[in-house]
Amino acid sequence: MPVFCAAARGRLEVKEQSGPSPWWNRDRYLDRQPFLRARGAVTRSVRAWFETAGFTEVETAILQISPGNETHLHAPRTELLGPDGERRSRYLRTSPEFACKKLLAAGETRIFELARVFRDRERGRVHLPEFTMLEWYRAEAPYQQVIDDCVALVRVAAGATGIDRFSFRGRRADPQAEPECLTVAGAFARFAGIDLLATIIDGEGDRAALANAAAARVRIVDDDTWSDIFSKVLVEHVEPRLGDGRLTVLSEYPAPEAALARTKPDDPRVAERFELYACGVELANGFGELTDAGEQRARFVVAMDEKERRYGERYPLDEAFLAAVAEMPEASGVALGFDRLVMLAAGATTIDQVVWTPPAGEGA
Repeated sequence: MPVFCAAARGRLEVKEQSGPSPWWNRDRYLDRQPFLRARGAVTRSVRAWFETAGFTEVETAILQISPGNETHLHAPRTELLGPDGERRSRYLRTSPEFACKKLLAAGETRIFELARVFRDRERGRVHLPEFTMLEWYRAEAPYQQVIDDCVALVRVAAGATGIDRFSFRGRRADPQAEPECLTVAGAFARFAGIDLLATIIDGEGDRAALANAAAARVRIVDDDTWSDIFSKVLVEHVEPRLGDGRLTVLSEYPAPEAALARTKPDDPRVAERFELYACGVELANGFGELTDAGEQRARFVVAMDEKERRYGERYPLDEAFLAAVAEMPEASGVALGFDRLVMLAAGATTIDQVVWTPPAGEGA
């Protein structure tokens, strides 16, 4: 497609634009329009579901003192110039989690947000650097309740578009079928032949034990931690097998991967954490929420130490968040990748097809 530019001598010359046409090219946009209409239908249906279930929709701040304290999450950074002329570092949030939990501490009991979130180092067929996260929390609700919420919302999305089967990368899944329920340990045993729980001692991962068990399955290097080896097995041998034919609920993550989840009272080797999959795509990550502020602080410090070792940076701790954790009621919550859900419900083949304005700088 030709575009016009001013020549050095003031004449107009025709210059051929290289690469694909921009997303706002009319023909290209018309191709995406049905997917965007489907997005609207899913959004309306999801909001209606939450309203019927007695939730309050909230809107929390994007700029945060800390974007989250997990080792492999990376956030864009900016500065605010105060009226006193002082510059203060802020981060674009990777999740609305910290703010939503402060609202739980304030007394809210059922809240949800369709939140714009940001992550560096993420781009691909199902990854965007800026995307929409559907996040919700139930105070005084068990872990299983939010698992049931996830399954219900996937079905709501499918009903909004009228799709019978999700299809992605050659895999299909019936969103209305009864989900497959697997523990992480069960999945490791089935798909990789590894006794995962045997490599966890006093809530900590035994690196040598897991390396020995996984040596025939994945490539292990000297610098790999227990979590690195765990992730390699999960990504290479487990995740591709999940959500095939029907949804899969993968639950009881090992304690070293608990993040912000509480450990199970009857088995401290595992945490009340689950993920939901369809067609090999991770859709949601949920927790029975940790309310022990001291334990949460300790986990954050370990994660930031590892982040500094690996990436040469660490994010500050949000002290107000840690104070709120101590005041929170018992609760369960979920973060769901809304764009991914829409992609499957709309029958799209890439995540870019279901966002109104794909990332700038890529044919924008």
